[in-house]
Amino acid sequence: MPLLLNIDTATEIASVCVSVNGQSVGYRQNGQQREHASFVHTAIAAVLKDAGFCLKDIDAFAVTSGPGSYTGLRVGMATAKGLCYALSKPLITVNTLEVMTWAALDNVENIDEDWLLCPMIDARRMEVFTALYNLKMEIVLPPAPVVLEKSIFNNYMKNKKIAFFGSGSTKFRLIESNTNSVFLEIEHNAEHLGNLADKACQQKKFSDISYSEPNYFKDFHTIGKA
Repeated sequence: MPLLLNIDTATEIASVCVSVNGQSVGYRQNGQQREHASFVHTAIAAVLKDAGFCLKDIDAFAVTSGPGSYTGLRVGMATAKGLCYALSKPLITVNTLEVMTWAALDNVENIDEDWLLCPMIDARRMEVFTALYNLKMEIVLPPAPVVLEKSIFNNYMKNKKIAFFGSGSTKFRLIESNTNSVFLEIEHNAEHLGNLADKACQQKKFSDISYSEPNYFKDFHTIGKA
C-alpha cells in the first residue's frame, strides 16, 4: 500500500497530493502559474498535515516530467528530486500527456471503445505537445511537439472518433471540421498523477534520480497530413 507524494506543476494549475494506494488523502492546488515555485513547498506541508503524515513516512515521490511549462517543469522536478535525495526515497516520473489522458478516462462517461484520446498542451502559436492513446492507455501516436494544421489527424479518424482536450485543443477546434472529432473540457491534477504513480510504484518502475530531468520536447516538427 504505497504512500506517495505527487507533484504536478507542468501546466497552468499546480497541485500536490498525498495518496495511499492510489487514493488521495490530502490535496492542494493553485491556479496562478507564476506562483508555482512559492506554492509547491507550502502545499506539501499542508497536504502532509491534512493526511496526518510526515515527509519521512512517504514511500516515493512522483512528478509530472513534461511536456509543459519550462519553469513549471523545473520547479516540480527540482522539488521531487531534492526530497528524494534528502530522504533516500525513490523517484517516479510520469509524462504529462499520460496524466491528462488518465484524467479524461476518469471524468468522461460513455466513451465508445473505438475512441482515441488526444491530450494537447498549448506550446504557443499553432504548436502543441500532443499524443494519441486508446482506451487501454496504449500509445497510438507517441508524445511529440506538433504544428497544427487542418485535417492533420484525419488518417486516425477514418473509423474512429478522437476526443481532443487540454489547453492546446482550444485553437485546434477553430480549424478542425472532421465529424469524428470531439472536444472535451478536462482538467488533470496531482490526484490523477497519484493513480498512475501508484501503479508504477507497485511495479517498481522508478526513475534514476541523478539523471532524471524534465522532458521539454524542444525540437518541433509536424506529423504528415492525411
